Amino acid sequence: MNIKKDIKFDKRACKYDDDYEGKLSEKFYCFVTDNVVLKPNYKILDAGCGTGTILRRLNDKCAVDSYGIDVEENMLKEAREKCPGMSIQLCSCDNTPFEDNTFDVITACMAYHHFPDKQGFVKEAARILKSGGTLYIADPKFPLPIRKVINTALNVHNIVGEFHNAQEIAELTAPYGFYQTGYKSDAYAQIVILTKK
Repeated sequence: MNIKKDIKFDKRACKYDDDYEGKLSEKFYCFVTDNVVLKPNYKILDAGCGTGTILRRLNDKCAVDSYGIDVEENMLKEAREKCPGMSIQLCSCDNTPFEDNTFDVITACMAYHHFPDKQGFVKEAARILKSGGTLYIADPKFPLPIRKVINTALNVHNIVGEFHNAQEIAELTAPYGFYQTGYKSDAYAQIVILTKK
């Protein structure tokens, strides 16, 4: 069996926010913070929470009950320091410890393209998201030719990762009860907003 290599962030966790990766992610953080609709006491989950930047910003925006998950322990260490009092856990996005219908909002910011099992993530999101809840996926936006080159290169080099456009994300999530309710983009960033029926 051919197991794909995953890009690891653990060694870069302590400098991620101040390094080029954190600066590159800033546009995506703003997309999420500006577009996520919150109400006080909403339960939110950031899947692939990294250093906790989204959780911190959403909590600053509104008093919500916040949870974060990631597979990188050192990133979670940074997130726990940045987000005291929030529930930050080590687990994969396609197999979480949460009960059915737990969350009002799930975000995946600059993480979706890293998920090795995107269908598994969407299925799990549908399970733990309340009816009428919203899934926000913020990821890079590449034109089709560039997307094909990058995705082919990742596959050839046996690296986990695949980039999708909004239509592909909507089509992948539809069988699990999601429908697209919004979309924002600029030259290189996009946020796809999906609601659970």
